[in-house]
Amino acid sequence: MTKRAQSMHITETLNEGLKRGFSLRIPAADIDARVERAIAEVAPRVRMPGFRPGKVPGNLIRRMHGAALRQDAIREALDEGVKSLIGERQLRPAMQPSVDIGALPAEGEDLVVAVEMEVLPDVPEVATEGIALERLVVEADDAAIEAALLRLAEQQKRFIEAKKGHEARVGDLVVMDFIGTVDGVPFEGGSGTGMEVELGSGRLIPGFEDQLEGAEAGDKRTVKLTIPSDYPAAAIAGKDAEFAVTVTAVRVPEVPAVDEELAKNLGLDSLEALREILKDQVQRELDGLTRTYMKRKLLDHLAGEVDFEVPPAMVDAEFQTIWAQLTEGMSDEEKASAEADRADYLRIATRRVRLGLLLSDIGQKAGVAVTNAEMSRLVAEEAARYPGQEAEVRKYFADNPMAAAQLRAPLFEEKVVDHLLAKARITERRVTRAELEAAIESEDETPIARKVADSQPSHDRDDTATAKPRRTTKAKAAAAASPLADEPAKTPRKPARTRADKGKAGQAEG
Repeated sequence: MTKRAQSMHITETLNEGLKRGFSLRIPAADIDARVERAIAEVAPRVRMPGFRPGKVPGNLIRRMHGAALRQDAIREALDEGVKSLIGERQLRPAMQPSVDIGALPAEGEDLVVAVEMEVLPDVPEVATEGIALERLVVEADDAAIEAALLRLAEQQKRFIEAKKGHEARVGDLVVMDFIGTVDGVPFEGGSGTGMEVELGSGRLIPGFEDQLEGAEAGDKRTVKLTIPSDYPAAAIAGKDAEFAVTVTAVRVPEVPAVDEELAKNLGLDSLEALREILKDQVQRELDGLTRTYMKRKLLDHLAGEVDFEVPPAMVDAEFQTIWAQLTEGMSDEEKASAEADRADYLRIATRRVRLGLLLSDIGQKAGVAVTNAEMSRLVAEEAARYPGQEAEVRKYFADNPMAAAQLRAPLFEEKVVDHLLAKARITERRVTRAELEAAIESEDETPIARKVADSQPSHDRDDTATAKPRRTTKAKAAAAASPLADEPAKTPRKPARTRADKGKAGQAEG
């Protein structure tokens, strides 16, 4: 401990549950000494008319730069003071401590600051040897592989011109020109030519695609609908609109046959080679479902073994994450309805935080760690999501330990789960895919739990089985090209906005 830290006076002001409060008094002499050292450090670099380089008197430097140097000295003293407090009192902050300086002290006055924080709880020991679990095993049989082949063929479909007189139906591609009006006046971005939309895709404003069903090439239709109240274009949101539509073409899907030609078009030598690849993929998917079920059962067991206080700020951060993802895209009315279930979401957030702390404690005691090589891979994968900004992303994680901890946490958690599964007493039972999926679904015993399971990966939920289908990047880009799009494409946010300061550093390693 430095002499500066020893000169600081600490008074505890709060000790309730996991909340701690302190008053730190840093002597004025300490701050003045820092200012003097700063003046001595910058003096050789200061240039002033009438003085040789490095010979500017200290009192002149103080007069010119004293205020800025004093602020730096206060900031430095405060940073060291908080670090010294944490070390001296052996505190484990759950989140970044809150520091209230109040009014800056005048020269000659001590610096008095209030520091508040929530600390991590002591996690009780739990028995991790021989936890009884059942592994539900599904084999990738011929039927599953055939279904995968059909899905793959569907993905390779192309659209061909429909025969004359063909009426468009769900699954067909309609090409159209349109002009949109509100109160008889065309609105900005409400017109387009040659727009393609696959009926039933849900790309357009609700009700638009429905009114194109039955159309033939050359038809003219008037589409009437109400723009959603939460539509991004405020000028037309909530208003009745009409679209004069000319259908220029109707195209029908053509799905290739499952044969040797399909395999060759995919760059493979034979249909048998394609089957083998799909068999491996299907088996990995089924193994993922099996792990999902086992992980949930494991975490349910652990959750039943412990009940300890968790930091409210961490629970609130987890709740806000859940809430933001669940309510994304909701109307105001839907959000108001979701408020009735707030207590359930808070309960799930509390469980997640408690399990996160428990897994972190188990992993650290067992020596589980994410290696530097693994961390480099995680950062590289994250950087690849932001083409052209890779260097910026890498620097961001290098400069932000909390963001790096957030990136590391999921892998650390999976390693802890692997560690626990290796010690478990496991029995196997062969089931069908439907039975396995039903077993996973039954774990989400309430609609609330099921919504949360669908919303994001978590300490107590794995998305493998329950994640909702997502639009492809290509589909989003196409949808965003039109003002009719029900969901305008979102520009990926920088990691600084997606991962930083979520306050879960205590939930995972380090």
